[in-house]
Amino acid sequence: MAAPGPVLLSEWTKIRTVRSTTVTLAAAFVVTVGLSAVVCALTNANFTEATRNGRNAVFDPTSTSFAGVFLGQLAVIVFGVLAVGNEYSSGMIRVSLAAVPRRGALLAGKTAVVLALVLAVAALTSFSSFLLGQALLGPHRTSLDAPHVLRAVVGAALYMALICLFSVGVTAMLRNQTLALGVLMPFFFLVSPILSNVPKVKTVARYFPDTAGSRVTSVLQQPDAPYGPWTGLGICALWTAAALLGGWLVLRRRDA
Repeated sequence: MAAPGPVLLSEWTKIRTVRSTTVTLAAAFVVTVGLSAVVCALTNANFTEATRNGRNAVFDPTSTSFAGVFLGQLAVIVFGVLAVGNEYSSGMIRVSLAAVPRRGALLAGKTAVVLALVLAVAALTSFSSFLLGQALLGPHRTSLDAPHVLRAVVGAALYMALICLFSVGVTAMLRNQTLALGVLMPFFFLVSPILSNVPKVKTVARYFPDTAGSRVTSVLQQPDAPYGPWTGLGICALWTAAALLGGWLVLRRRDA
């Protein structure tokens, strides 16, 4: 069974019938939208104080409505890891490879289904976060037809999808969901944010997938940034492509 249709159907069935994958996608939506709403409400309530301290000079209402993406992306990372790692932890990968001997077709089918699901959820999450966040910002809000705002909203959805696919590739390389989570979670939650604020290494950290990709979610860009928002998303896409390529090479060369 190496035809694209049956492969996609089988991968869809695997993901749909595992409760944990559905829960993680729901968590990505709830956490991102919920946290963004809280931050926007607090920002609106304390905006006068922020103005007095001069912080409003760099206020970006669009990026404020995406404040929850930092935690929400952890849920899509878990989704990407589970989509691949569940088969290794249960031993079902042997059955999958017996049914689809072409390993590239197996990984491509899994990647396509994961992309379709996470992109749909990410788009819903992105627009919901923006619309609710702007409503809570009150007079300090912006709109979709303002310059660069639609780019940021669409870019936020694309960024979350790319981070999920990056996790798929890393898990395919490591072949163990516990190990993959042990690598990805500390990296995105601790290592990357810390190194991005260390003077001697932050120049390199700018090219990490999350640091580069998340630039697309902001309308206001840092004046000293070495690249623009779409270039940053492109850097994130290159990381994702490299991870998926690595996953394919490992799957191709190693037994289940």
